[in-house]
Amino acid sequence: MQKYILFRMGDSFMILHVKNVNKSFGKEKVLDNLSFSIEENQIIALVGPNGSGKTTLLNIITGLEEADDGEIKILNMSNKNPDVFKEIAYMQDNSVLYDYLTGYDHLQFIGDVQSLTKDQIISTAERVGIKSYLNKKVGKYSLGMKQHLLLTMALLNQPKLLILDEPLNGLDPTSVIRVRQILQDIHKEGTAILLSSHNLSEIDRVTSNILFLKNGNLIKEDISKHLNTFYKINVSNTEKAVEILNKIGVEINNVDEDQLYISTNEHSIQDVVLELAENEVQVTDINKEILGSEERYQKIFEEGI
Repeated sequence: MQKYILFRMGDSFMILHVKNVNKSFGKEKVLDNLSFSIEENQIIALVGPNGSGKTTLLNIITGLEEADDGEIKILNMSNKNPDVFKEIAYMQDNSVLYDYLTGYDHLQFIGDVQSLTKDQIISTAERVGIKSYLNKKVGKYSLGMKQHLLLTMALLNQPKLLILDEPLNGLDPTSVIRVRQILQDIHKEGTAILLSSHNLSEIDRVTSNILFLKNGNLIKEDISKHLNTFYKINVSNTEKAVEILNKIGVEINNVDEDQLYISTNEHSIQDVVLELAENEVQVTDINKEILGSEERYQKIFEEGI
């Protein structure tokens, strides 16, 4: 996909610029003088509890809701300019789908608006993996199938900015992996992505750039600075394993029945297993885990947990 030169903000090119946006519903202030920018070819995650205003912000960016005041520019155009929507796409929830229409009907409508060929529609459907059920009515789709259709709809025009509201909702693990790979691929091809998601472990797999939305304000975090790798190990004798690991100075984060959560690196975990084996404690399973956005989320929203 072709790279595009965008407008300059300071020393960086920006694809999205949100400046001093305010939004209230009655007496409740949802967005409070909110500002941020997205540089070209970035993946940014928008994270916050239910009701924090994530969807409201995405709707305002895409012109579906009006801000009380503020300015939004996309590709150096006002978000009120209809030409913007030739260059961006917004994946909403499945309430925008029509049960009595087929998946292909939805794609064809967008294709007609965007002047796309049938081949372009089919190739996008194949990329997401929904071609086999394109001719079924959406009312017979599972939640995961609807999510795949919504993603296909969003990718049809090869957007320069892709905005996704809970793209992993209702997906099984295989589908989550597929969607993650698609997002990484289109990012490499030159598309900037802004996604809202509750799946913090998946966010850590696609980006370290996170905007936490709290009390109407954004807290920008580079999660790569907060990543913490630990290992979850199953052992035959938890009490004895704790005693051994304490003696050799291994940090134990948590103990849960036959599982230990320990902080160490990939080289030291082998020494841990050998030490336990030499003391007749069998390790039956090992899983590597990475804490990043989840740990920051807990600290930022600690009052609400």
